[in-house]
Amino acid sequence: MDLQGKTALVTGSSRGIGKAIATALGRAGCRVALNASRSQEELLHTKKELEAEGIVCAAFLADVSDYDSSVQLFQEVKNTFGEIDVLVNNAGTAHIGLFTDMAPAQWQRLLAVDLGSVLNCTHLAVPPMVRKQTGVILNISSMWGEKGASCEAVYSAAKGGVNAFTKAMAKELGPSGIRVNAIACGVIDTQMNACFSEEERAALADEISLMRFGTPEEVGQLACFLASEKSSFLTGQIITLDGGMV
Repeated sequence: MDLQGKTALVTGSSRGIGKAIATALGRAGCRVALNASRSQEELLHTKKELEAEGIVCAAFLADVSDYDSSVQLFQEVKNTFGEIDVLVNNAGTAHIGLFTDMAPAQWQRLLAVDLGSVLNCTHLAVPPMVRKQTGVILNISSMWGEKGASCEAVYSAAKGGVNAFTKAMAKELGPSGIRVNAIACGVIDTQMNACFSEEERAALADEISLMRFGTPEEVGQLACFLASEKSSFLTGQIITLDGGMV
């Protein structure tokens, strides 16, 4: 890949999909800014793993659902690596249950993390990218943002918002040479899906054409392609990575 010397910020990258994306970008030559909101021990462990591979990286603890914290994060990344070339908005959380059983504070928090963090980080990443007339923004979304999921109504709404924001920002930023895309993930084998029993996992796999869950590494490979010049004419797209879920 042609990402040598680029600086990438991957939010929510202490584990799972974010960690896999950070690793893939690092292997492609990026300097990687790792981020988590609370799990400092896990974040530092990921940093150590990446450095063991020779990847240049740094770890930053910040809650990107909060704008002021995001401002501080971007300043620290700039002081460490310079301006961000690739922003991956991956930070997210989920809630399974009936919408009517949710308290307002629960859905407000979910919206702040899953949608608000994308707005916060994009708002801060764009001005330097516009000045340079280049940059890549990649939003990690979900197939439920397009299809909707029972018992994940607010999560679906947040990811639907991410998808619409992706398309709108691609139009807004295209004239400045900035590409904006999203990956709508299907069922990926991460800790977020650890709540499922073996029976539930088997039932889910039966709904997937490839008969298995995706891996974080597969998301990382696609993210790396979308961040590179190999996808230089690709913008405003919501790319579904779901193994052919029916």
